Amino acid sequence: MKITASQFKIIQKLLPVQRGNVKIPNLLVLNAILYVAEHGCKWRGLPKKFGHWHSIYTRANRWAKNGVLDSVFAALQENDVINIQVEQVSLDSTAVKVHPDGTGALKKRSTVDG
Repeated sequence: MKITASQFKIIQKLLPVQRGNVKIPNLLVLNAILYVAEHGCKWRGLPKKFGHWHSIYTRANRWAKNGVLDSVFAALQENDVINIQVEQVSLDSTAVKVHPDGTGALKKRSTVDG
């Protein structure tokens, strides 16, 4: 998934105005977000062509908290730029908590003989 410059014009007004010394344009940030969503990689796994991963993550996180991403993706779907349907969700946990008795640790024994 990638948004072109002409497709970006549809949603440009929905994004916050960039202020200050901004090195990564909003279009590139949006394409980086789509890359993470499509490939399922971690933010640190973003290719260098998108810029520094932490800058992209910070902006994406801010947009998500402020509802910007919701309105952007709704507008993209309304205009048939992207078509995202969530049909299944699968969660996997690689960490399983075990009670201390189940770890094979030695049990406490009383020191009193009797």
